[in-house]
Amino acid sequence: MSQYKELLKQREELEAQIAQARKAELETAIAKARQLVLDYSLTERDIFGGVRTSTAKGTTVAPKYKDPVTGATWTGRGKPPRWIADKDRTQFLIA
Repeated sequence: MSQYKELLKQREELEAQIAQARKAELETAIAKARQLVLDYSLTERDIFGGVRTSTAKGTTVAPKYKDPVTGATWTGRGKPPRWIADKDRTQFLIA
C-alpha cells in the first residue's frame, strides 16, 4: 500500500474516533446543561437573551430617511421609494 493510501486510511480512522469522542462528550455536556436548567429553573431567555425584535412578526422599525417635500419616510429596508432611489441618502437622514 502506498504511503498516501495509508495516510488516507489513518485519517478515516481518526475521523471515526473523533466522531465517537465528540458524541460521548456531547452527551455529557447536554446532561450537565439540562441539570443546570432544572436546578436553577432557567428559561430559554435566561440562557440565550431576549427575542430578536428584527425577526419577530409585527414589529415596526423607526424610519431612517424622510422626504423634506412630502414628509414621506422610509426605514431603509426593502426597495427604496422613488423619492430617494438613485440619490445621495445622507441628505434625507432623520437627525
